Amino acid sequence: MTYAIIETGGKQVKVEAGRFYDIELLCVEPDEKVTIDKVLLVQHNGEVTIGQPLVGGAKVEGTVMRHLRGRKVLVYKMKPKKKTRKKRGHRQEITRLLINSISLDGSVLASEENAISVTPEASVTTVPAATTETPETVDVVAEPVAENSPAEETPAE
Repeated sequence: MTYAIIETGGKQVKVEAGRFYDIELLCVEPDEKVTIDKVLLVQHNGEVTIGQPLVGGAKVEGTVMRHLRGRKVLVYKMKPKKKTRKKRGHRQEITRLLINSISLDGSVLASEENAISVTPEASVTTVPAATTETPETVDVVAEPVAENSPAEETPAE
């Protein structure tokens, strides 16, 4: 599994090829390519390359899928006994970025084409056909209920 840790929008994000991530708003139109050079770490086949602070020659390339707004965050400020209340809402502008490839020193380590994708057909396992032997049966016997339970007692005449 190949992944990289990138810095974008003041945040660090662990990214893999073939997946999409929601990051801070980028000033790029949808369906355009983006190259991110701020790569802090690259891991490929157990070999870890750590930058000080950035990995030299490492690039992460992606495609902007769309721009959207995040969930609303409510900020409510109140001072008790002063009749002071403020209610503000905020929705962060975010960009959905599909990672196409991770490259180091000009060689592509992982790309969207060779990323392993799990499909429902690949995860189905076949079960051998049932044998003709019948499984042992277990008889379950319920305990008999008392005929004269206290709730059903009738006075004798």
